[in-house]
Amino acid sequence: MNTAVSPLAVGVFLFFVAVTLGLSFWLGRRTRTASSYYAAGGGVPWFVNGVAFAGDYLSAASFLGVCGMIAFYGYDGFLYGIGFLAGWVVALFVIAEPIKRLGKFTFADALDAKFNSRGIRLTAAISTLVVSVFYLIPQMVGAGALVQPLLGWPHWAGVCVVGAIVTVIVATAGMASTTWVQFIKGGLLVLFAAGLTVLILNRGLTADATDAALSPQTKETLRPSGRVKTLPDGASQTGPLDPVAFLGTLRESEIVVWRLDPSSGEYRPITKPGADLLRPGVPPQFSGAATDSPAARLNFVSLMLALFAGTASLPHILIRYYTVKDSAAARKSTVVGIATIAAFYLLMLFLGLGAMTGGNLDVSKSNTSAPRLAMTFGEVPFALITAVAFTTVLGTVAGLIVAASGAVVHDLLGGFLRMKLPDTAKVRLGKWTAVGVGAVAVGLGILFETMNVSYLVGWAFSIAASANLPALVMLLFWKGTTRQGIIASVGVGMVSSLGWILLSGDTFQQVYRLPADRSPVPFSQPGIVTIPLSFAVLVVVSLFTRPRPA
Repeated sequence: MNTAVSPLAVGVFLFFVAVTLGLSFWLGRRTRTASSYYAAGGGVPWFVNGVAFAGDYLSAASFLGVCGMIAFYGYDGFLYGIGFLAGWVVALFVIAEPIKRLGKFTFADALDAKFNSRGIRLTAAISTLVVSVFYLIPQMVGAGALVQPLLGWPHWAGVCVVGAIVTVIVATAGMASTTWVQFIKGGLLVLFAAGLTVLILNRGLTADATDAALSPQTKETLRPSGRVKTLPDGASQTGPLDPVAFLGTLRESEIVVWRLDPSSGEYRPITKPGADLLRPGVPPQFSGAATDSPAARLNFVSLMLALFAGTASLPHILIRYYTVKDSAAARKSTVVGIATIAAFYLLMLFLGLGAMTGGNLDVSKSNTSAPRLAMTFGEVPFALITAVAFTTVLGTVAGLIVAASGAVVHDLLGGFLRMKLPDTAKVRLGKWTAVGVGAVAVGLGILFETMNVSYLVGWAFSIAASANLPALVMLLFWKGTTRQGIIASVGVGMVSSLGWILLSGDTFQQVYRLPADRSPVPFSQPGIVTIPLSFAVLVVVSLFTRPRPA
């Protein structure tokens, strides 16, 4: 397996880190008020904010996780990208302008705009912290996956490096540096993904029908894998292909994919028709969309519902609406973000399929598919893609830590405990909170090393969609919403979705190391149950707590 450290890649990586830190220190000199620290003073141009939306949203889950899912499972993995993108429809048409009008710094500002309630502040702050921590886990796991092939360090070292760098970014300039880091890495990520796609199409597809590469592998005998077994008409190579011809040729080919055999601990090759990999839900893939199991079908629908509803509920996405000057700018920046994100996920389809057929997969780690694909084109693409992907992790983690800092200082201390804090104290406490949240993220990133980052992000989306979206939507569109209804909805949605995840079969198997059939819940994704439950709780509690007419 090619794990030699590339001096060029290390140099590009250090350059990106140096530029990022230099930008943070430069902007940090102008960060003196709470508004500048938590919302960049509300002066970010709408186009910059739109690309920063993409930079914030296109996290390790998007680049590493979705690419890995497609490389291992085909179109099923692409469904994650579709779900992530579809959620922006809710953000554009439902959330963008109202959230800007209602809030100042945090998600709790919007929920509490009409009520001035300490209970709303408390529950919204706790929800923000829980969602942020669950979203931080896959980012840190992705950081470790990037640093391993780049620097040759172990996973835990990569997680610690990211934690340290991001803590410096947030502690120096807050949302100002975070916004510009996200703007730069969002643009570069799309640019370099497009470049890598051109290389994939120019290389085309090559058949390798030898049986020597098809023997089972263990963690001790891993070797580069992933290839086309046969091409249409018995061809050995296609030459350069356009995007449509690439997909059409792949559909008519036979592809070797790898699956873990739990009984033996071996990774075994499976030859599958390309047509099966380009349609959803074909066993033994993961979605359950075309299986006979009702639980598997519900799990798939529940995941898609969480991805669709979760985008407009993520605290680090919502606070970005406070960085522009007015509601019109919020709407325009959302449109720019959607266009950038859509282009990126379309490119991800080709990157994932290129990794599947490129011959350099690590069959035990789907998160390394993108950087290992770049390796096949030489040092320069590997250096650029890995460095940009690392910056992607930095930007997303920084946004999450800013959201968590705002929840602690602005909502818990200022809103719930009613502490009168000057701006200097708010900024200082926000920086110390960033250090604490960063330390927690490092520990969890090491603990969850083996899990796919897109799958972990699905958990964060489920919690956000269950806890935050019902309260926000009903506050905007139902005049009968009461503060008690909001508190109950956020609390029940958060506890029920978190509890469901912790009791799911996937958690039993991959975290607790227990048999999945011992799980007390029928499927792993909670959204299809917990999102309607949260809506119902809000309506019922609001009806019982309406002010009585005089």
